[in-house]
Amino acid sequence: EGERVDIYRFIRTEKANFSVRAMCRVFGVSSSAYYEWEHEPQSNHDRRDEELRQAIGDIFVDKRSRYGSPRITKELAKQDLGVSSKRVSRLMREDGLRAKGKRKFKQTTDSNHSLPVAPNLINQQFEVSAKNKVWVSDITYIQTLEGWSYLATILDFDRRTRCRDGPIDGNSLDYW
Repeated sequence: EGERVDIYRFIRTEKANFSVRAMCRVFGVSSSAYYEWEHEPQSNHDRRDEELRQAIGDIFVDKRSRYGSPRITKELAKQDLGVSSKRVSRLMREDGLRAKGKRKFKQTTDSNHSLPVAPNLINQQFEVSAKNKVWVSDITYIQTLEGWSYLATILDFDRRTRCRDGPIDGNSLDYW
């Protein structure tokens, strides 16, 4: 009977796209049995499943898709909705809800290598006599939904920059 009910549920969801009679003929069930099943009142178990699906979906969204069935079961218990984790797991699986795993740490720098290293031309001398003599740069990696993006910055090391009103002192971080 469980397989037949699954067929009936499929027919109910697809009846907007296909004829009920044609789908019943393809699945080998009678259309009158389908219509009889469709007009039966919903069982207590099915009603409870619908309530739980709503509560599970709310928790899943609130927790940003990070909670799996054990944690959602605990959250439901806090809301006085006692239910087994197997039932929660089944409902989540049927609804296609799957928790996101923790992001793995990705090491982006390898300092222990035998490749040539650029010489340190500044050599801890941070006094610069004029503009455009010393430039500093850095790069960082930013993980986005589309993959890794790289951000590089290059600055003139001389902090005495010009603003609209003229030069500003070397201790200021105001740039234009």
